[in-house]
Amino acid sequence: MLACAICIAAELPDIRARRADLTTPPMTEGAPAPGRRVRQVTAGYEGKAVYHALYLPRDWKPGRRYPVLVEYAGNGGYRNRFGDVSTGRVEGSNLGYGISGGKGFIWVSMPFVNSHTWQNQTTWWGEVDATVDYAKRTVREVIERWGGDRSAVILTGFSRGAIACNYIGLHDDEIAAIWLAFIPYSHYDGVRAWRYPGSDRTSALTRLRRLNGRASFIIHEESVEETRAYVESTGVRAPFTFLTLPYRNHNDGWVLRNIPERRVLRKWLKRVLRTRRKTDFSIP
Repeated sequence: MLACAICIAAELPDIRARRADLTTPPMTEGAPAPGRRVRQVTAGYEGKAVYHALYLPRDWKPGRRYPVLVEYAGNGGYRNRFGDVSTGRVEGSNLGYGISGGKGFIWVSMPFVNSHTWQNQTTWWGEVDATVDYAKRTVREVIERWGGDRSAVILTGFSRGAIACNYIGLHDDEIAAIWLAFIPYSHYDGVRAWRYPGSDRTSALTRLRRLNGRASFIIHEESVEETRAYVESTGVRAPFTFLTLPYRNHNDGWVLRNIPERRVLRKWLKRVLRTRRKTDFSIP
């Protein structure tokens, strides 16, 4: 079965054959400003090596409110035979920029927190409670300082980050209450067991039930059908959308290209924002 799957992947096109129409801005030092992506440390973590990347859209203006894309990166140290690489670092993420095109959305690349060394964890979770705490504090800060719309905070992530949409984002009722919708790309919490506590399906189902009817756009390269079958087997009812990305690559560079799948995702997100409840989500 594995050999067959590898053969199928090899037959699919490489996303790098499609010309990129976007280039993700590098993370720099300095004050936030429209069109800049800068290194930031959330209040309460000063003097530690934990940080996130904050991007204010090119059309950002003080006093206005913007939806917020919060993103988690894949595992670091990853490279496959097609040349796909993941560093596990916040500055290596691309989904938020590709989804938004750099306009209309604040974008936050969020860290996993190692609470022993107080630095960003590039593989798996670090310490879950610390990671959850950093996310709660950072979202609140983005809303209070930079004009984030508390009724329009969307969680997304690639690979490890896709699993994190539920594993971190639905970890408890407080953090679950933050999100309007979810965009996990490549993997999904509960589909398979991993070598960390709580990756079993019973635990994943507890988290999934915290969706409370909110929308998810679930994407996977090669085929999304395994994830679709798992989600449908849980009996959880919510607006799930499934999309297969017809490329062999395990990376997040596809959002930087004008392909039909990106257009479908952007159209879905516009609809979610247009039809959202005009009430504030709970920001602990």
